[in-house]
Amino acid sequence: MKQYHIMKKIIFLGLAIIMLQACTGRSDKVLNTSKLQTLLDSVMERNYTESEPGAVLLIALDGNVVYSGARGVADMETQQPIDKNTNFNIASISKQFTAVAILQLQEKGLLSIDHDVARYFPEFKGKMWKKVKLRHLMSQSSGVPDARPRHDRDWMIHATDDQSMEYMTLLDSLKFEPGTAYDYVNPTFVLLSRIVEKVSGEEFEQYMQNHVFGPAQMDNVRYFGPDKDIPLMAHAYVDDPDRQWHEVDYGEETFFATRGDGGIYTSADNMLRWENALRTGKVLSDSTLQLAYTPQVTVTGSKWSDYQNRENTSYGFGWFIDTTDPDNPKVYHTGDNGGFQAYVAKYPTRGLVVIMLENRNDHSRWLMQTEIERIILSCYE
Repeated sequence: MKQYHIMKKIIFLGLAIIMLQACTGRSDKVLNTSKLQTLLDSVMERNYTESEPGAVLLIALDGNVVYSGARGVADMETQQPIDKNTNFNIASISKQFTAVAILQLQEKGLLSIDHDVARYFPEFKGKMWKKVKLRHLMSQSSGVPDARPRHDRDWMIHATDDQSMEYMTLLDSLKFEPGTAYDYVNPTFVLLSRIVEKVSGEEFEQYMQNHVFGPAQMDNVRYFGPDKDIPLMAHAYVDDPDRQWHEVDYGEETFFATRGDGGIYTSADNMLRWENALRTGKVLSDSTLQLAYTPQVTVTGSKWSDYQNRENTSYGFGWFIDTTDPDNPKVYHTGDNGGFQAYVAKYPTRGLVVIMLENRNDHSRWLMQTEIERIILSCYE
């Protein structure tokens, strides 16, 4: 029986690969949007109800929306429905914005990603900081450990950017030689946000507004702050065994208070604007963007981190790269914070973008995305 199930999985994978190959590089293949709408509506209705936390799903082809669906509520108390303008915390998807800021500064000749960290933080004591380059921070290959007091839940919930970096001033060793392995670490992206400030002379959020969000026409994006008003904000929820929903966002879970690694609230509509800005060169040159999408370190098989540790997976500069189909790589990132789940993926060779933001975390995101992407491929006729 076990062998039978294994064989079924192998056959399913084989069919998926064949379907993927059949739908790529074929000018005679056209996406049947009517069929796509019907099949994806069914997925949304099967997984979400109108009165519980839910999700928004947006799919675009060459910058044009081919599917837009939302189901569920952003706030259990007010029953405000979710739509494409609802602001979700996108957690670690925020990292790509920080990476883009660093790459912009390199394009302007103000820094090099081959500069070492010691150049910008002479107060750091450890000699190993001369080995750690900005490219290592952006590619999750720095070897810098996460030595925050993770056992102190209250500290982790409320820690600011400065507090999250404090341990680095006294750090005297690395986990591994920079650039040789993958280890997913959050505070290193906070470090990058500080470098943006040092080099640009602008406060981090102001720089991002002036040079990243503004050019991308992202008019509905905020970095979280305890005293900030975030319009159209979704609350995140988790359920208990009795199917009772409990709010889990700032004050109830960690990582909301830091910015460079995971502090952004934004909407599906604004994430599509971001993808279009990347695609059309509004925030980075094409050559620099391709560099960001190029594998810098292998994720698969890493002994240091299990985050997205999947087959055929690498990390670029702020993005994961899945090369299961080497002719059509998937560039993506995930985000998890409290009850929020976020997923944004693109197939650059096909001009396809998939954006899914949830304010609940009781579904297997990966299984759902596998089904969604299989449906998209099946709708090419």
